[in-house]
Amino acid sequence: MPMSFFVSRQARIGDVAALVGTTPRAIRHYHDMGLIREPRRGGDGRRRYGFQDVVRLLWIRKMADAGIALDDIRDAFTTTVAVVGTGKSEGDGIEAALARLEETLAAQEAKLARQRARVRRMRAEGSRMGLLSEAVTDRLKNLPEGSLRQADLDALLVTERIFGPLGAAVQASRFIALATHPEIRAESDRLDAAEEALDDTVAVDDPRVAETAAQRHAFEEILMTVIEESGVAEEEAALLDALDIAHPEGTEDTLEPDAKDGGMSAFEAVTKLPHGFSPARVRCAELAQELAARD
Repeated sequence: MPMSFFVSRQARIGDVAALVGTTPRAIRHYHDMGLIREPRRGGDGRRRYGFQDVVRLLWIRKMADAGIALDDIRDAFTTTVAVVGTGKSEGDGIEAALARLEETLAAQEAKLARQRARVRRMRAEGSRMGLLSEAVTDRLKNLPEGSLRQADLDALLVTERIFGPLGAAVQASRFIALATHPEIRAESDRLDAAEEALDDTVAVDDPRVAETAAQRHAFEEILMTVIEESGVAEEEAALLDALDIAHPEGTEDTLEPDAKDGGMSAFEAVTKLPHGFSPARVRCAELAQELAARD
Protein backbone atom coordinates (compact mmCIF):
# COMPACT_ATOMS: atom_id res chain seq x y z
CA MET A 1 0.00 0.00 0.00
CA PRO A 2 1.59 3.33 -1.05
CA MET A 3 2.34 5.82 1.71
CA SER A 4 0.27 8.42 -0.11
CA PHE A 5 -2.77 6.39 0.88
CA PHE A 6 -2.38 7.43 4.54
CA VAL A 7 -3.94 10.87 4.84
CA SER A 8 -3.49 11.70 8.53
CA ARG A 9 -1.03 10.80 11.29
CA GLN A 10 -3.82 10.99 13.89
CA ALA A 11 -7.58 10.48 13.89
CA ARG A 12 -10.50 11.71 15.92
CA ILE A 13 -12.51 9.44 18.21
CA GLY A 14 -15.47 9.06 15.83
CA ASP A 15 -13.24 7.94 12.96
CA VAL A 16 -11.29 5.53 15.18
CA ALA A 17 -14.52 4.07 16.57
CA ALA A 18 -15.84 3.44 13.06
CA LEU A 19 -12.53 1.89 12.02
CA VAL A 20 -12.38 -0.45 15.01
CA GLY A 21 -16.08 -1.32 14.89
CA THR A 22 -17.17 0.19 18.17
CA THR A 23 -18.63 3.47 19.41
CA PRO A 24 -17.12 6.67 20.85
CA ARG A 25 -19.04 5.99 24.04
CA ALA A 26 -17.39 2.57 24.37
CA ILE A 27 -13.93 4.08 23.83
CA ARG A 28 -14.58 6.68 26.53
CA HIS A 29 -15.60 3.81 28.82
CA TYR A 30 -12.30 2.08 28.02
CA HIS A 31 -10.51 5.25 29.09
CA ASP A 32 -12.43 5.36 32.36
CA MET A 33 -11.54 1.72 33.07
CA GLY A 34 -7.87 2.22 32.29
CA LEU A 35 -7.92 -0.12 29.31
CA ILE A 36 -6.33 2.47 27.06
CA ARG A 37 -4.42 5.61 27.90
CA GLU A 38 -6.00 9.00 27.44
CA PRO A 39 -4.60 10.39 24.14
CA ARG A 40 -3.40 13.86 23.44
CA ARG A 41 -5.96 16.43 22.43
CA GLY A 42 -5.73 18.63 19.37
CA GLY A 43 -6.06 22.40 19.21
CA ASP A 44 -9.85 21.98 19.18
CA GLY A 45 -9.76 20.09 22.50
CA ARG A 46 -10.74 16.77 20.92
CA ARG A 47 -8.92 13.49 21.43
CA ARG A 48 -6.47 12.43 18.73
CA TYR A 49 -5.55 8.75 18.30
CA GLY A 50 -2.49 7.21 16.71
CA PHE A 51 -1.78 3.88 15.08
CA GLN A 52 -0.88 2.09 18.34
CA ASP A 53 -4.14 3.30 19.86
CA VAL A 54 -5.98 1.63 17.01
CA VAL A 55 -4.03 -1.59 17.62
CA ARG A 56 -4.89 -1.51 21.33
CA LEU A 57 -8.57 -0.89 20.59
CA LEU A 58 -8.62 -3.78 18.14
CA TRP A 59 -7.10 -6.00 20.84
CA ILE A 60 -9.79 -4.95 23.27
CA ARG A 61 -12.57 -5.41 20.72
CA LYS A 62 -11.42 -8.88 19.66
CA MET A 63 -10.94 -10.11 23.23
CA ALA A 64 -14.29 -8.71 24.32
CA ASP A 65 -15.97 -10.42 21.36
CA ALA A 66 -14.36 -13.67 22.51
CA GLY A 67 -16.13 -13.26 25.84
CA ILE A 68 -13.28 -11.98 28.01
CA ALA A 69 -14.56 -9.54 30.61
CA LEU A 70 -13.24 -5.99 30.36
CA ASP A 71 -11.86 -6.25 33.90
CA ASP A 72 -9.84 -9.32 32.87
CA ILE A 73 -8.56 -7.54 29.78
CA ARG A 74 -7.44 -4.60 31.91
CA ASP A 75 -5.78 -6.94 34.42
CA ALA A 76 -4.00 -8.72 31.58
CA PHE A 77 -2.62 -5.43 30.27
CA THR A 78 -1.67 -4.33 33.79
CA THR A 79 0.14 -7.60 34.43
CA THR A 80 2.04 -7.17 31.19
CA VAL A 81 3.24 -3.74 32.23
CA ALA A 82 4.28 -5.06 35.64
CA VAL A 83 6.47 -7.81 34.18
CA VAL A 84 8.27 -5.79 31.55
CA GLY A 85 11.92 -6.81 31.66
CA THR A 86 11.22 -10.26 33.07
CA GLY A 87 11.25 -11.94 29.66
CA LYS A 88 7.49 -12.34 29.49
CA SER A 89 5.57 -11.10 26.49
CA GLU A 90 2.32 -9.15 26.30
CA GLY A 91 0.57 -12.38 25.37
CA ASP A 92 1.27 -13.95 28.78
CA GLY A 93 -1.39 -11.94 30.55
CA ILE A 94 -3.82 -12.54 27.71
CA GLU A 95 -3.11 -16.28 27.82
CA ALA A 96 -4.02 -16.37 31.50
CA ALA A 97 -7.28 -14.55 30.78
CA LEU A 98 -8.03 -16.96 27.94
CA ALA A 99 -7.40 -19.95 30.21
CA ARG A 100 -9.87 -18.58 32.76
CA LEU A 101 -12.39 -17.91 30.00
CA GLU A 102 -12.04 -21.45 28.67
CA GLU A 103 -12.78 -22.85 32.13
CA THR A 104 -15.83 -20.61 32.40
CA LEU A 105 -17.08 -21.65 28.97
CA ALA A 106 -16.60 -25.33 29.83
CA ALA A 107 -18.72 -24.86 32.95
CA GLN A 108 -21.35 -23.03 30.90
CA GLU A 109 -21.37 -25.82 28.32
CA ALA A 110 -21.87 -28.42 31.06
CA LYS A 111 -24.74 -26.39 32.49
CA LEU A 112 -26.25 -25.98 29.03
CA ALA A 113 -26.02 -29.74 28.45
CA ARG A 114 -27.91 -30.36 31.71
CA GLN A 115 -30.56 -27.85 30.71
CA ARG A 116 -30.97 -29.48 27.29
CA ALA A 117 -31.32 -32.89 28.92
CA ARG A 118 -34.05 -31.54 31.21
CA VAL A 119 -35.90 -29.98 28.28
CA ARG A 120 -35.71 -33.26 26.35
CA ARG A 121 -37.10 -35.13 29.37
CA MET A 122 -39.92 -32.62 29.78
CA ARG A 123 -40.85 -33.04 26.13
CA ALA A 124 -40.59 -36.83 26.27
CA GLU A 125 -42.37 -37.34 29.59
CA GLY A 126 -44.77 -34.42 29.44
CA SER A 127 -44.20 -31.06 31.04
CA ARG A 128 -45.33 -32.00 34.56
CA MET A 129 -43.88 -35.50 34.67
CA GLY A 130 -40.67 -34.23 33.14
CA LEU A 131 -40.18 -31.79 36.01
CA LEU A 132 -39.48 -34.75 38.29
CA SER A 133 -36.17 -36.59 38.42
CA GLU A 134 -35.60 -39.86 36.59
CA ALA A 135 -35.66 -41.78 39.89
CA VAL A 136 -39.31 -40.76 40.24
CA THR A 137 -40.48 -40.91 36.63
CA ASP A 138 -38.97 -44.37 36.18
CA ARG A 139 -41.42 -45.65 38.78
CA LEU A 140 -44.40 -43.99 37.14
CA LYS A 141 -43.82 -44.71 33.47
CA ASN A 142 -45.86 -47.91 33.17
CA LEU A 143 -49.01 -46.69 34.88
CA PRO A 144 -52.30 -46.66 32.95
CA GLU A 145 -52.93 -43.61 30.80
CA GLY A 146 -54.56 -40.82 32.79
CA SER A 147 -54.31 -42.67 36.12
CA LEU A 148 -51.98 -40.06 37.59
CA ARG A 149 -53.50 -36.75 38.53
CA GLN A 150 -52.01 -33.30 38.51
CA ALA A 151 -52.29 -33.16 42.30
CA ASP A 152 -50.24 -36.38 42.53
CA LEU A 153 -47.42 -34.92 40.44
CA ASP A 154 -47.57 -31.63 42.36
CA ALA A 155 -47.19 -33.49 45.66
CA LEU A 156 -44.19 -35.41 44.29
CA LEU A 157 -42.62 -32.17 43.05
CA VAL A 158 -42.82 -30.62 46.52
CA THR A 159 -41.52 -33.80 48.17
CA GLU A 160 -38.59 -33.95 45.79
CA ARG A 161 -37.70 -30.36 46.61
CA ILE A 162 -37.62 -31.08 50.34
CA PHE A 163 -36.47 -34.70 50.61
CA GLY A 164 -34.69 -35.17 47.29
CA PRO A 165 -35.37 -37.57 44.38
CA LEU A 166 -35.17 -40.71 46.53
CA GLY A 167 -37.67 -39.35 49.02
CA ALA A 168 -40.09 -38.57 46.20
CA ALA A 169 -39.45 -41.97 44.60
CA VAL A 170 -40.46 -43.63 47.85
CA GLN A 171 -43.60 -41.48 48.07
CA ALA A 172 -44.43 -42.55 44.52
CA SER A 173 -45.51 -45.92 45.92
CA ARG A 174 -48.63 -44.24 47.27
CA PHE A 175 -49.65 -42.86 43.89
CA ILE A 176 -48.81 -46.12 42.13
CA ALA A 177 -51.23 -47.93 44.44
CA LEU A 178 -53.93 -45.31 43.92
CA ALA A 179 -53.43 -45.37 40.14
CA THR A 180 -53.71 -49.15 39.91
CA HIS A 181 -56.57 -49.72 42.39
CA PRO A 182 -59.68 -47.75 41.40
CA GLU A 183 -61.58 -48.72 44.55
CA ILE A 184 -58.75 -47.39 46.71
CA ARG A 185 -58.65 -44.20 44.67
CA ALA A 186 -62.40 -43.74 45.14
CA GLU A 187 -62.10 -44.11 48.90
CA SER A 188 -59.17 -41.69 48.88
CA ASP A 189 -61.28 -39.14 47.01
CA ARG A 190 -64.14 -39.55 49.47
CA LEU A 191 -61.80 -39.08 52.41
CA ASP A 192 -60.12 -36.06 50.82
CA ALA A 193 -63.53 -34.46 50.39
CA ALA A 194 -64.39 -35.16 54.04
CA GLU A 195 -61.16 -33.47 55.14
CA GLU A 196 -61.78 -30.49 52.87
CA ALA A 197 -65.19 -30.11 54.50
CA LEU A 198 -63.40 -29.40 57.79
CA ASP A 199 -63.12 -25.73 56.94
CA ASP A 200 -62.96 -22.64 59.15
CA THR A 201 -66.62 -23.03 60.09
CA VAL A 202 -65.89 -26.31 61.90
CA ALA A 203 -64.65 -26.21 65.50
CA VAL A 204 -61.62 -28.27 66.46
CA ASP A 205 -63.70 -30.27 68.96
CA ASP A 206 -66.45 -31.03 66.46
CA PRO A 207 -67.14 -34.81 66.44
CA ARG A 208 -66.51 -34.87 62.66
CA VAL A 209 -62.86 -34.06 63.30
CA ALA A 210 -62.19 -37.18 65.35
CA GLU A 211 -64.38 -39.29 63.08
CA THR A 212 -62.53 -38.20 59.95
CA ALA A 213 -59.17 -38.74 61.67
CA ALA A 214 -60.16 -42.32 62.49
CA GLN A 215 -61.22 -42.89 58.89
CA ARG A 216 -57.93 -41.46 57.63
CA HIS A 217 -55.98 -43.75 59.93
CA ALA A 218 -57.93 -46.81 58.80
CA PHE A 219 -57.49 -45.86 55.15
CA GLU A 220 -53.73 -45.43 55.50
CA GLU A 221 -53.46 -48.90 57.02
CA ILE A 222 -55.41 -50.35 54.09
CA LEU A 223 -53.26 -48.44 51.62
CA MET A 224 -50.05 -49.70 53.22
CA THR A 225 -51.36 -53.27 52.99
CA VAL A 226 -52.14 -52.82 49.31
CA ILE A 227 -48.65 -51.44 48.69
CA GLU A 228 -47.03 -54.37 50.47
CA GLU A 229 -49.13 -57.01 48.72
CA SER A 230 -48.63 -55.50 45.26
CA GLY A 231 -44.85 -55.89 45.38
CA VAL A 232 -44.32 -52.16 45.21
CA ALA A 233 -42.93 -52.33 48.74
CA GLU A 234 -39.93 -54.29 47.47
CA GLU A 235 -39.01 -51.45 45.13
CA GLU A 236 -39.55 -49.04 47.99
CA ALA A 237 -37.26 -51.03 50.28
CA ALA A 238 -34.48 -50.85 47.72
CA LEU A 239 -34.98 -47.11 47.46
CA LEU A 240 -34.90 -46.76 51.25
CA ASP A 241 -31.63 -48.70 51.36
CA ALA A 242 -30.20 -46.29 48.81
CA LEU A 243 -31.51 -43.39 50.88
CA ASP A 244 -29.78 -44.76 54.00
CA ILE A 245 -26.51 -44.96 52.10
CA ALA A 246 -26.86 -41.41 50.84
CA HIS A 247 -27.91 -40.08 54.27
CA PRO A 248 -26.45 -42.25 57.08
CA GLU A 249 -28.04 -42.11 60.51
CA GLY A 250 -26.88 -39.11 62.50
CA THR A 251 -26.46 -36.83 59.50
CA GLU A 252 -28.63 -33.77 59.17
CA ASP A 253 -31.53 -33.86 56.74
CA THR A 254 -31.07 -31.15 54.15
CA LEU A 255 -32.75 -30.14 50.96
CA GLU A 256 -31.71 -31.85 47.76
CA PRO A 257 -28.30 -30.71 46.38
CA ASP A 258 -29.60 -27.98 44.07
CA ALA A 259 -31.87 -26.62 46.79
CA LYS A 260 -29.29 -26.02 49.51
CA ASP A 261 -28.86 -22.41 48.52
CA GLY A 262 -31.68 -21.54 50.90
CA GLY A 263 -29.76 -22.99 53.84
CA MET A 264 -32.94 -24.67 55.12
CA SER A 265 -33.14 -28.15 56.62
CA ALA A 266 -35.83 -30.59 55.54
CA PHE A 267 -37.55 -30.20 58.92
CA GLU A 268 -37.57 -26.42 58.58
CA ALA A 269 -38.93 -26.70 55.04
CA VAL A 270 -41.79 -28.93 56.20
CA THR A 271 -42.71 -26.62 59.07
CA LYS A 272 -42.60 -23.53 56.81
CA LEU A 273 -44.48 -25.10 53.90
CA PRO A 274 -47.77 -23.20 53.43
CA HIS A 275 -50.88 -25.41 53.49
CA GLY A 276 -53.97 -23.24 54.01
CA PHE A 277 -55.62 -25.84 56.25
CA SER A 278 -58.18 -24.79 58.83
CA PRO A 279 -57.52 -25.45 62.55
CA ALA A 280 -60.04 -28.28 62.40
CA ARG A 281 -58.25 -29.96 59.53
CA VAL A 282 -54.88 -29.55 61.22
CA ARG A 283 -56.32 -31.13 64.36
CA CYS A 284 -57.70 -33.98 62.24
CA ALA A 285 -54.22 -34.66 60.87
CA GLU A 286 -52.73 -34.58 64.36
CA LEU A 287 -55.29 -37.09 65.66
CA ALA A 288 -54.60 -39.40 62.70
CA GLN A 289 -50.89 -39.26 63.48
CA GLU A 290 -51.55 -40.03 67.13
CA LEU A 291 -53.57 -43.10 66.13
CA ALA A 292 -50.77 -44.24 63.83
CA ALA A 293 -48.17 -43.77 66.55
CA ARG A 294 -50.32 -45.72 69.02
CA ASP A 295 -50.53 -48.65 66.62
